[in-house]
Amino acid sequence: MKMKNNTYKKIEIVGTSTTSIEEAVQNAVTKAGESVRNMRWFEVVETRGAIHENAVTQWQVTLKIGFTLED
Repeated sequence: MKMKNNTYKKIEIVGTSTTSIEEAVQNAVTKAGESVRNMRWFEVVETRGAIHENAVTQWQVTLKIGFTLED
């Protein structure tokens, strides 16, 4: 079986969550999926958060999402 030679593109997106890093990633992937087809992988390139009155109030995760370009 011969593998198809694909071409990929990456976009950068920031997901947020008041609960966890994992939820911030899932929120970003879910939102990107509304307009991007053929998503294949993600890379976490930055993790940060917001602090209010000495407590973490929000997680912010920057992702690069790779997707296959259509023929």
